[in-house]
Parts: sequence; structure tokens; C-alpha cells
Amino acid sequence: METILTVNNLTKKFNFLTAVSDLSFTIKKGNVYGILGPNGSGKSTTLGIVLNVVNKTSGDFHWFDGNTSTHQALKKVGAIIERPNFYPYMSAVENLKLVCRIKEVPESKIEEKLELVGLLERKNSNFKTYSLGMKQRLAIASALLNDPEILILDEPTNGLDPQGIHQIREIIKKIAATGTTILLASHLLDEVEKVCSHVIILRKGVKLYSGRVDEMISSHGFFELKTEKENELLTFLQNNAAFGSVKNENGLITAFLNEPLDANSLNQLLFDNGIILSHLVKRKESLEEQFLTLTKN
Repeated sequence: METILTVNNLTKKFNFLTAVSDLSFTIKKGNVYGILGPNGSGKSTTLGIVLNVVNKTSGDFHWFDGNTSTHQALKKVGAIIERPNFYPYMSAVENLKLVCRIKEVPESKIEEKLELVGLLERKNSNFKTYSLGMKQRLAIASALLNDPEILILDEPTNGLDPQGIHQIREIIKKIAATGTTILLASHLLDEVEKVCSHVIILRKGVKLYSGRVDEMISSHGFFELKTEKENELLTFLQNNAAFGSVKNENGLITAFLNEPLDANSLNQLLFDNGIILSHLVKRKESLEEQFLTLTKN
């Protein structure tokens, strides 16, 4: 699979603050990557460095095969890293024509991109009449005018209402379905879980995890159990190698699995050991639970 971006041991310091520390990852063509982390974790700084708007302290990165200059490579990149900024008294079409001149691309793509983001019917409306969600969608259309190989979005749903968030997420999925690689920064677990195929988790500039989202949440899950014989159940679980951590909160016992085990087998096993359950539910660990475990809350 073709490599779009390679980051090696990237570090950025602002005086005594290390915003990004020894960060390495690779972006492959055709996937949707999420850089996930709380505010202040180094997401925006990382995007700023690879887009040449923030100077790195050490380390390096290269686009595509490594033989293309960053200036030339960025002609194949679409990016939104700040709030949408267009001329308020110009229409969507007029604003995008101006972007085409700046990017030196033909105007023939304008209506196609407006249709993709659901703004074709409002193409002649002035930008100042747009809602925040519409402004964000116009920014995405603008970033797509040069048919980029990768689209970079920094907190694309920030400040939007639930409808606006849903619209942006659906547009991201549509763009990804055309084969465009996407890299987005977000502090929203839900966003990454619903939109991204891969995730890079940062905390205080340090990478905690990098890999596929489905592999991260493909743990064996956990059981929620209740019984009148709490002590016997706890002893059984703690002495069984199939289980890792076990906790008891007001009679609800949660037991995390180290290996595959279905509910029927566990129920039978406990029954054979004289433990009858009044409650048995098997659950999968969500990305949120995995994230909280990684970042230690």
C-alpha cells in the first residue's frame, strides 16, 4: 500500500514545554486516520508541522516517496486547520473561484464539490448567511478543489450542533469512499470510533497507541455478574487464568477476559462449581474504555 506521509521521531518544544515528543507514525493511502487525544496533547502542533506552518525542533517527516519537496507535496494536500475564513459578502461560488485562482486549479470542480458537501442549492448565498456547520462544509469543499490525495482536518466538528456533527461525519465517510486518504485530529472518542479506520493516541505529546481501531477494541471483552455467593465467585474468577482484572461494585462483579469465553460456557462452569448466577451479561470494551485505560483517565 502506497505511503502518503512518514513521521520519524518528531519533537517540538516551546521554551520549557514539549508539545510533541519523539513521535513516529505512517499514513497509508486509502485509510481514515484519527489523531486522538485531550486538548493540549499535541494534535494541532503535529498537523502544523507536517503542513509547514510550525517549525519542528528535531526529527523529520516526508511526504509520499520522500523524493518530493514539502512545497510540491502540499499541492496534493487539502487541509483545514483553522476556523473557515471566507469573504462574508461574497457567495460560496465567488469565494471558491478565488480559492481556485490561489491554488491555480480550474473552476470546473466548484459545483461538483459544493454538491458533495450539500451546498449546491445555496451556492449563490453570501457566506455571512451560512450557519457554522455550512461554513465548515464550505471549507471542506474548498480543501477538495485540487482533488487532494489526502485531506487533513483539525477538529472538524468542533462547536457544531448534533445535526451539524452528523452532516460532517457523513461527508467524511463519502470522501473516504472515493479513495481519498483522510487524517483528522479530534478529542472526541465517538468521532474516531465512527469515522476512522486507524487511530494514533497522544497524551502530552507522547504516542500511547498507533494501529487499527478495530484491533484496539478487539479485546475479549468482559462479563458483568451477580450471585448470592459473591465471595465464592470472586475466588473462582481470581484463580482462573481466563480472567484478568476483577472488580466488585455494590454486588455487580466485572471480570475482564484474557482469552475467548462465551456466556453459556461460563454459566455452565460456575453452575458445576455450585455458583448460580442471577445476572450474566457479556460486553465488549469500547474505544472509550480502552482510551481511559491507556491515558489513565
